[in-house]
Amino acid sequence: EFSKLKYQNVIEVEITVTDYHVRCSVVSRYAVTTVESTTWNQLHITKEAAFEVDLSSSAFISNFTITSNGKVYVAQVKRRTDARKIYDTAKKQGKTAGLAATKEREIEKFRVAVNVPPGTRVSFTLTYEELLSRRLGRYELSLGLRPGQPVQNISLDVSISERTGISYIRALPLQTSRLLANKVQGTLKEPLLGLNADFVIQYDVEFKDPMGDIQVDDGYFVHYFAPRGLPVVPKDVIFVIDISGSMIGTKIKQTKAAMTTILSDLREGDYFNLITFSDKVYTWKKGRTVRATLQNVRDAKEFVRKIFAEGTNINAALLSAAQLLNPSSHSSSSSGHAPSSHRVPMIIFLTDGEATTGETEPDVILRNAQNALGLASLFGLAFGDDADFPMLRRLALENRGVARMVYEDNDAAVQLKGFFDEVASPLLSDIQLSYLDDQVYDITRSLFPNYFQGSELVVTGRLKPGVQDLKVMLTANNSKQKVKVENELPLAKAVINGTEPSLGCAQALDGIPSFVHRLWAYFTIKELLLAKINTSDVFTQRLLVDKATNLSLKYNFVTPVTSLVVIKPEPTISSSVLATTSKTSTSTVAGSTNVMNQTSHTAPKISSTSYIACISLRNLNKLHEMFRYSFNMIDVSYSCFILVGIIVDGHLMLAPSKEGLEIRTRTFFDRISIIAGKGGVMITLTLDSVQVEADGKEIETLPTNQRGSVEQHGMRITVEEHHSCWIELGVGVQFLILFHLYNHPKSFQMEHLGFYIADGKGLSHLTQGLLGR
Repeated sequence: EFSKLKYQNVIEVEITVTDYHVRCSVVSRYAVTTVESTTWNQLHITKEAAFEVDLSSSAFISNFTITSNGKVYVAQVKRRTDARKIYDTAKKQGKTAGLAATKEREIEKFRVAVNVPPGTRVSFTLTYEELLSRRLGRYELSLGLRPGQPVQNISLDVSISERTGISYIRALPLQTSRLLANKVQGTLKEPLLGLNADFVIQYDVEFKDPMGDIQVDDGYFVHYFAPRGLPVVPKDVIFVIDISGSMIGTKIKQTKAAMTTILSDLREGDYFNLITFSDKVYTWKKGRTVRATLQNVRDAKEFVRKIFAEGTNINAALLSAAQLLNPSSHSSSSSGHAPSSHRVPMIIFLTDGEATTGETEPDVILRNAQNALGLASLFGLAFGDDADFPMLRRLALENRGVARMVYEDNDAAVQLKGFFDEVASPLLSDIQLSYLDDQVYDITRSLFPNYFQGSELVVTGRLKPGVQDLKVMLTANNSKQKVKVENELPLAKAVINGTEPSLGCAQALDGIPSFVHRLWAYFTIKELLLAKINTSDVFTQRLLVDKATNLSLKYNFVTPVTSLVVIKPEPTISSSVLATTSKTSTSTVAGSTNVMNQTSHTAPKISSTSYIACISLRNLNKLHEMFRYSFNMIDVSYSCFILVGIIVDGHLMLAPSKEGLEIRTRTFFDRISIIAGKGGVMITLTLDSVQVEADGKEIETLPTNQRGSVEQHGMRITVEEHHSCWIELGVGVQFLILFHLYNHPKSFQMEHLGFYIADGKGLSHLTQGLLGR
């Protein structure tokens, strides 16, 4: 006889997130993002409400508040040691502690949980700040939309202001995966957690002065240096690849796939070699680097194809690479070449472990590498969580390079290739930016080992009173010689006081009164912490940590040396919280009670000479059903709007109003960009030319005053002289761009571009945009 048991499924009811808003204001690359979430406990019992936000590792939290029953509880930034004391006290009193954990792919998670009584509304507001880095010719802003459940009232507002002008801007399809090869398109099944994606915007700026752009405010300055159009300097590059037993399987397959592509991208003026290592070291071409001819590249690919995983002698591998690059330690053979002073020496070092054979002491390995590498730059890639990333980072910092994590995932090969693309095209080396006549002080780093195509060098500092123009001297090495340039750069006001709205933006976005001031602190703290990593002297480390801590506390930044404490606001809410930004450990800390008025940040007023793009998205709760953007935009001159989902961007210019209709704003397109195809083909059309790029490299430029055509990645672009351009993207997709020209234009007429879908049968029925408005 069997007894029958009845099981009842109990579904735990969560309290409701009623509002979720993300607001971001970007002023001259400096982004201030505010995430606000409101929770209502509709139940008859006390329930826990969790608030989570994913942050970039480069971001500093600058404010966090909890609002309940009209009271605002503002978090405080504390020294980590002080936070530990608060935690120990709270534990003895039985208080609940919050948790800040890290997450994959250089993303850190801010998390706080509070107990919410029945019928109570609680709002969380988190603000964080970061400088957007320029990589591969663009800045990228990524905003997480993860409320944790379907939300009725969810929105996103973005304002981007650049004083020198925005050259292009595009919003990518929602990134539902953090894989770089995210390909999700079309209709999605509604997830239980509601919207769970990243909204990514890419853009670049105009640069009118080759010496860069300097902006000042309140006695502080920032100098952005990113010259364009320089010839690429050839390189001597050594690829050092870990083939120890831990690389067996997927890791070695992905490494081989990435190397095959990377070798194809070498220029013929480059010289290269390959080294593999496990407990032994093997060099592909003994004692020399070889020119990247078609035959040598083919031979190298065959060598890579035969690589198989076989501990890990990091020291011997680095010394072998150094011998290939250091002319004093070897003599070149007749069939090879010693490194040239006109080529940039670099090592790409990939490992997934730590030193286990040969020399294993980190300090000795670091000392040996520094002595042997000389002026070579070492770029370290730590593959997976088991790699000794701290040591690799120190190796890179001490040898003119940087280190990155490569995460074990389906897109690891894309990560490897993406990093190489960043350093594949050096334009200048040994760059020194000097500020003459004793006009500045407290400047951040101004000596840089390399400047790569598509990147940007940034220097911040303080100005002495009365400075009107800043005298700047640049010294560097290019592909042929040492260059020295002096120039006086005008000092542009970064922000001004004014009463105008944010140039047509949907609403005033949260910002900061003086981003230049805070940017100086941001850079200084990061450099102090890097310097701390770069020294083994205990006294110097303590001094650097103290300086970084004092600056962090002054500017209310949560950094690796400070913690964010928000207090247990009794009796309405029961919790205490600490957030840290440590990437190597997780901390749990509680705090003491303190109620303050909420600190507010006002949006910086933008100079009338600035260029601004605004994006406001509403009804975002629909986005997890289908990628259907609902744009609420105001037509602003010099804004770039997403037009259709392929992607087509249109750049607007302001036109004179017609007589009698002066109150009506008129705008036309003066530039259209189309991005499509597996090869990342970008077609940029103006009234003068049609430029075709693939993978960030210019393929061809067709003038519009003559007939011409080009085919790339299955696309065909045909220019009809002074009339039009036909773009065929495949079966059933054809665009027509007309050049609207006037021989005798009237006062209100302006030459412009017209965009038309000549054949749209190949487009999805979900395709939407601003066309037809």
